[in-house]
Amino acid sequence: MSTQNVVPATPSPVSYTDAAQALVQQARDMRQQIPNLVIPLKGEGRRLAASASVPAEFVELTAVAVTNSAPLVSEGGTDPAKARDLMSYADAFGPLADELEALASFVRHSVITAKSTVGREALATYAMAKVLAKRSATADLVPHVDDMSRALGRRRKAKSSKSQPAPVPATPVPAEPPVTTSSPAAPSK
Repeated sequence: MSTQNVVPATPSPVSYTDAAQALVQQARDMRQQIPNLVIPLKGEGRRLAASASVPAEFVELTAVAVTNSAPLVSEGGTDPAKARDLMSYADAFGPLADELEALASFVRHSVITAKSTVGREALATYAMAKVLAKRSATADLVPHVDDMSRALGRRRKAKSSKSQPAPVPATPVPAEPPVTTSSPAAPSK
């Protein structure tokens, strides 16, 4: 396995839990340092997506038009200087969001890698214990194998007897009365 993409581990201060909690607090403290930070409401992203995808050139052209045409100035609207400031903010902080998302994916991958490593070892131990539990010299492993099997959630299907016929209903279904058809006599010609 290549170690080129592995960041060397730094000794944890007390425990992984304490180290992780300290980093969570740093991430929360970072919120205070980010200007214009807005915490989204559920489903708000879809509502904002269309107007957020307007090209920067378009925003600049509208800012110029508002600056040069009094009828375009709307009460409560964003003035051109504020529009330019918000575009500058978006350009500057977009890469930070990308970097934080990358970091989150690296942390998630590291978590999965750690779980996979111990999971693979546990499955190998379980497989070995199942084989050894069948031997008389190591039969004391049977309860451990049973516990591991239960914890893993894998159960053997109980051997069922050969297919059984469908049960007979307890109450008989009444037969429908015979249908009689009487057709009117055909008119004679």
